[in-house]
Amino acid sequence: MRCGWAATLVWACAALPAWALPSFEQVRADYRPSEVELLSREGEVLQRLRVDASVRRGTWQALADVSPALRQALLLSEDQRFYAHSGVDWTAVSAAAWGRLWHQRTRGASTITMQLAGLLDEDLRRGSGGRSAVQKVGQALAAQQLERQWRKDQILEAYLNLVPFRGEVVGIEALARTLFGKAAHGLDAQEAAVAAALVRAPNARAAQVAQRACGVLRALQPTPAPDCLALDMFASAALQRRAWAASEGVAPHFARQQLARAQAALAPGQALAPRLASTLRAPLQRFAVQTLAQQLRELRGRGVEDGAIVILDNASGELLAWVGSSGALSQAAQVDAVLARRQPGSTLKPFLYAQALAERRLTAASLLHDAPAQIATASGLYIPQNYDRQFKGWVSARTALAASLNVPAVRTLVMVTPEAFATQLQALGVPLAQTGGYYGYSLALGSSEVDLLHLANAYRALANGGRASAPAWQRGQRPQFTPALDARAAFIVGDILSDPLARARTFGTDSVLATRFWTAVKTGTSKDMRDNWALGWSARYTVGVWVGNASGAAMHDVSGTSGAAPIWAALMQFLHRHEPSAAPRPPQGVVRQALRFGADAQGMALEAPRSEWFLAGTEQAVFAIDSIAGSAYPASARGKNDAKPSIAAPTAGSIIALDPDIPPAHQRLWFEAQGSGGAALRWRIDGRIVGQGARWAWLPWPGRHHIELLDASGQVQDSLRLEVRGAGVAAAKARP
Repeated sequence: MRCGWAATLVWACAALPAWALPSFEQVRADYRPSEVELLSREGEVLQRLRVDASVRRGTWQALADVSPALRQALLLSEDQRFYAHSGVDWTAVSAAAWGRLWHQRTRGASTITMQLAGLLDEDLRRGSGGRSAVQKVGQALAAQQLERQWRKDQILEAYLNLVPFRGEVVGIEALARTLFGKAAHGLDAQEAAVAAALVRAPNARAAQVAQRACGVLRALQPTPAPDCLALDMFASAALQRRAWAASEGVAPHFARQQLARAQAALAPGQALAPRLASTLRAPLQRFAVQTLAQQLRELRGRGVEDGAIVILDNASGELLAWVGSSGALSQAAQVDAVLARRQPGSTLKPFLYAQALAERRLTAASLLHDAPAQIATASGLYIPQNYDRQFKGWVSARTALAASLNVPAVRTLVMVTPEAFATQLQALGVPLAQTGGYYGYSLALGSSEVDLLHLANAYRALANGGRASAPAWQRGQRPQFTPALDARAAFIVGDILSDPLARARTFGTDSVLATRFWTAVKTGTSKDMRDNWALGWSARYTVGVWVGNASGAAMHDVSGTSGAAPIWAALMQFLHRHEPSAAPRPPQGVVRQALRFGADAQGMALEAPRSEWFLAGTEQAVFAIDSIAGSAYPASARGKNDAKPSIAAPTAGSIIALDPDIPPAHQRLWFEAQGSGGAALRWRIDGRIVGQGARWAWLPWPGRHHIELLDASGQVQDSLRLEVRGAGVAAAKARP
């Protein structure tokens, strides 16, 4: 009686898990692959990222998507009477019991259904010492319960997706991708035999796996007899292969950003979805990746290996393409250059001129002097240079911006002030690490560091009439626009950056920046050619491109039109191959005025007559310089040409800081004299005559220097002392 109660207790305890088995639909719904997939807005898989480091599981595979050879091999190896039994193969159980009685080796009695029951219930899972009697009874009861609730095809499908094969590899999709480098539906008979052999002995040596696989293959294909030696070599190679990369696709950097956002949004206990939706366009993303790689291959030999691209929809702010690196061409492919902070070069100038226009400090026709300038700062004189080391004289603000002239930009920042400009940039969503006062007047030329995403989004604000909003990471987000810049100024800046004639003085009339449809674009190059940029917009899209090196190394002979601009132009052509782009309509408060320019010292018109856009109330018909000759000197010196000669610039006690990123031979400090004497005046530095004339450019060298101005008779008329700091050429080579 006591034994009967014990037996009943064993059966009762074993039966408990059987009643708690989940349904097939629940198992499939709860299944989580070890990877997440990033989907494009069209539903295409753009990127796969591994999120579970403890196991490798692929996506759930329907039974119809599994190779028929594998299904047959698995049944031959594990459960030949699968479709005949009701969960327990009593014939196999009897044979196994008889074999144990006579100490004979027999085939195992565990069916596929019983194994699945053990995979679904932790209480029935096999331990290191095997299953206990209670577990075996419970496994049999659970298998019979499964057979009553599930169909045979559902049992086989779940088993194929949940069975561990080798090491961390679980499920047929992970096995096929890892060991054979293909999808589960593509496994042939040889691969299916190896897979079936691994089910029985997942961590066996390669020789044992091959031996068992040969038996399976022989059952699959009796004639001709399989070549077991060849199968041994094949199995050894397959078991060493790890063909399934942890990340694969065309948008790895964006996928990581989207994954981090999805994980941060999860509620406690909530599982991460296996698929992440995105705003990216699949064809555009692939084209962007290919275009970047192609351009960098063409630049091979010029010391450039990295690049980045971001494309936004102007209206919604949705991110349409995101390329964080050049991938295999880069030595730092994991660095996301869309978010890396770099010096933007001249790409900040449109915001500076827009601010000056909005504050009515300038008009698009105002004349700025592109000539050597010495601007006093707390740390010495700031002497800006142009990209081509040449000066254009008097130019309009339109020409200065479109042709990307540096000296006029610095003169504009003197009017606006660095602090006010820094505030304007932050209003546009461009974060700065320091204050405007920290960067000083070099902020006009991009001495700060910004990332491509925020810079491109600021250009998007120009496209939206000065209204700024954050980029959209999900479709359907409604942008929250805030006014960040005067709409009239944004329109005029866009008109300037779309004008091919205005940029001709630097880029020519037929540069790569010219498109067949309306676009506005600005290029930029940081010091020593470390960073190269092209940013611009059309009626619907904003495109930002960066080219350089993740290491910060300098490029060789890569300019705005040869580095990033060809990529920008190709992307714009792709975006508008079937879509027009028209110029924006002028907002209220801007007027168009015909104008002409005065003549220079040689009697030539400064610029050709044209029709120009103005903020209402700032328009005028003529722009001229009262005295071209007198403008070369400080205002305080004009009208005093008959006075005793004296030094007008530089000032006594000046500290001149050499720019380490401009070759020393290209840096000059201009000496200017006022009063009588003119061309007969001579300059003496540290006791040596070095130059002549009322205006003379000196190649500075480090040290403290005594400057003297001599008249025609050699008498000292004025003198001062100054100091030159920074890395320069050796004095012996630098002196004229």
